[in-house]
Amino acid sequence: MPRFRSALTLGLTATLLASCARPAEKVADVASPQQDIATTASQVTPETRFRRNEAAEAALAAPPVMAPVAPAPPPGEVMVTAARLRAPMAYNAAPSEAYRPLPPAYRDTGRDRFTAKDENPFKEVRAEPVSTFSIDVDTASYSWVRASLNRNVLPQPASVRTEEMVNYFPYDYPAPRSAAQPFSTSVAVFPSPWKAGRKLVRIGIRGYSLQRATRPRANLVFLIDTSGSMNEPNKLPLVQQSLEMLLDQLAPDDRVAIVTYAGNAGVALEPTAIAQKARIRAVIERLNAWGGTAGAEGIRQAYALAEENLDPKGVNRVILATDGDFNVGITNQDELKGYIERERGKGVFLSVLGFGMGNYNDALMQTLAQNGNGAAAYIDTIGEARKTLVDEASSTLFPIAKDVKIQVEFNPAAVSEYRLVGYESRMLNREDFDNDKVDAGDVGSGQTVTALYEIVPVGGPRAVGDLRYAAPAPAPAQPHGSEYGFVKIRYKLPKSDTSTLIATPIDRASEAARFADAPQDARFATGVATFAELLRGGKYSGGAGYDDVIRIAGAAKGDDAFGYRSEFVQMVRAAKTASSMARLDP
Repeated sequence: MPRFRSALTLGLTATLLASCARPAEKVADVASPQQDIATTASQVTPETRFRRNEAAEAALAAPPVMAPVAPAPPPGEVMVTAARLRAPMAYNAAPSEAYRPLPPAYRDTGRDRFTAKDENPFKEVRAEPVSTFSIDVDTASYSWVRASLNRNVLPQPASVRTEEMVNYFPYDYPAPRSAAQPFSTSVAVFPSPWKAGRKLVRIGIRGYSLQRATRPRANLVFLIDTSGSMNEPNKLPLVQQSLEMLLDQLAPDDRVAIVTYAGNAGVALEPTAIAQKARIRAVIERLNAWGGTAGAEGIRQAYALAEENLDPKGVNRVILATDGDFNVGITNQDELKGYIERERGKGVFLSVLGFGMGNYNDALMQTLAQNGNGAAAYIDTIGEARKTLVDEASSTLFPIAKDVKIQVEFNPAAVSEYRLVGYESRMLNREDFDNDKVDAGDVGSGQTVTALYEIVPVGGPRAVGDLRYAAPAPAPAQPHGSEYGFVKIRYKLPKSDTSTLIATPIDRASEAARFADAPQDARFATGVATFAELLRGGKYSGGAGYDDVIRIAGAAKGDDAFGYRSEFVQMVRAAKTASSMARLDP
């Protein structure tokens, strides 16, 4: 047996040496589909293969004799016999008829939902001297408009809410002195750029800024939509990045829990102290998108978890991150609204972070946020996530007042007509102002809120004509002839159920004779409002156009530390050339 192994070994060695010494076959110029093709394109015919097999058998039968070593073949005639390729896989300049490109991944397009509201009309002071509304600190509309223009498409008019466009920006209003009276009020009157002879009234309020050391403890529940519709780069992956940034803004003794929902809902992380940040981050990073959207069940479980761990002295908040595409379980907005209203009375607030485009349900987002004592933001970029959850984390998470309402009474001796610019979805009845049972908006730590009225002074160009058969109105008495109106603000402290009233007059002492002399912040807010009015159709913007907005805003950018105002000017430029409707990609 050892002798046979030695003979076999020597025979194989002789065969290999003989094959190396033999001249290489002619290199084929063209590959034939009926022949085997070596990887070096050397031609190996069936006859050649037969000769090799015959030589190998002879070598095994012959006694072990060392064959003389032949000189190496000249360069360029090298045969590699290690692998064979079938002829159809050889290079062919003509594409195969069977090749078909894969279709692109499915993406929702054109299914975004918004609630349309008519713009507030002019009202006669002698018929309706009082205007009442809830404040609004949401910013979702501005981010949505920016995301649309970044795609070179004008936003849907229904998606543009003027007050959210204006309130996207911080303003340099005087700061309140203490948390006991958490607001300061600033009033300015100046000529309207929309119509000669009319004026604008700017009402600005600023909330008290909580210091980090005195902030209440936070009990947060991240409610994360992990359904199949979130499987896009600007959805779940952006949610994960956003929430991880928020973790870095929380104190070690703050607590976070995570509830996810897809076809069903479940607790992904029980309440965990921020001191265990790595554990929280690991859960967020493991999330993936699949299945349906049982949003209502997710909301129920998130509220239940927040209430089980309620901190009576802290801030208890559910933060919902979703595209709003609820399609499993309760999807009716009125049912969800009723549930949220009942739950807010237990001390848990709800904030909504919207993501994605194509099937974004803004109508549902607004319903949830407005009735959950929270705000709605739309996160379209990592920069917006940083603004909302890092730079403005205190404003987003920690309220300094709730149920904040504004009521303005206009003086018929000085004003004949007025209209509130924006806030169409926040209008209240006159009697709601003094009713502490009526819900209104909240203000976070350090936030600013701006409202604009366009007024027609007595004798100015009216929007509402006289009636033929109406008796002429008597000339009003002038007990407060120097005042255009009177502003009242009601608010509740976060843990109180009783409101407090503050008030200030709108008098001529706060009036500027020229638009250029108006406060810088007031001029910039006017530019933003003009842009919003143009995007909505320009019903009340007069002859103003995009170039006028660029001129007004460009001259009033002021100290733009984060570049938000410069970005706005670029958005207006983009609107000048944007398409009216998105192109449907094949």
